[in-house]
Amino acid sequence: MRIARFSIDGNVAYGVVEGETLDIIKGIPYGDFERSGTKIPLDKVRLLSPVLPNKIVAIGRNYAEHAAELGNEVPEVPVAFFKPSTAVVGPGDPIVYPSFSSEVHHEAELAVVIGRMCREVPRERVKDVILGYTCANDVTARDVQRREAQWARAKGFDTSCPLGPWVETDLDPRDLAVMCTVNGEQRQLGRTGEMVRTVEDLIVHITEAMTLLPGDVILTGTPAGVGPLSVGDEVAVTIEGIGTLTNKVIKRG
Repeated sequence: MRIARFSIDGNVAYGVVEGETLDIIKGIPYGDFERSGTKIPLDKVRLLSPVLPNKIVAIGRNYAEHAAELGNEVPEVPVAFFKPSTAVVGPGDPIVYPSFSSEVHHEAELAVVIGRMCREVPRERVKDVILGYTCANDVTARDVQRREAQWARAKGFDTSCPLGPWVETDLDPRDLAVMCTVNGEQRQLGRTGEMVRTVEDLIVHITEAMTLLPGDVILTGTPAGVGPLSVGDEVAVTIEGIGTLTNKVIKRG
């Protein structure tokens, strides 16, 4: 099923997407939940980021061709970094071009949404801790990334983590098409089957070190083809079996 988070008349709720309608969920979509039976047309609501993560754990250089296009080798172990919760925006929300950068790039990624608290997850239990998957754009200030040893500012500025449009719970992540377009022009096209480390690999690796909480998000890396964004651009991330996440780049006011 597809689980969306939305606002209507100033109220925020979760719902199950069924065609062009939303069936409102009672409570939050972690563990067992009930549908209310109250259905609302999708075009009457504003879709928000599908989750509000406590933390976003992102993985760098998980596609060999992307590592190569930036002059890097595939690392011996996964390169993990954090994006703060304040970086998250939803579908249709603006990406605000940071004042401290002149080279901002798009990075289309499959995002994993965690469904239950977990630590030291064995490989055979990984599926049990996943709520589902959504689209992500790991927006990056590339010039800042090159000159600063830590990536906190380059990867963590406000609006640098669009997520959406919803969480797809019934999906096999092993070989999905991942595409990014800018103003309708294709920039990235890859498949999750090209990832150096699988979703299972990443969750095992991450949870060796830290506890993941319901709603936490893992970004699994981006395929080759990353490139610049300019003020006024419309950037869209499409992942097979999920849908399309679209955002427009604006100038900081």
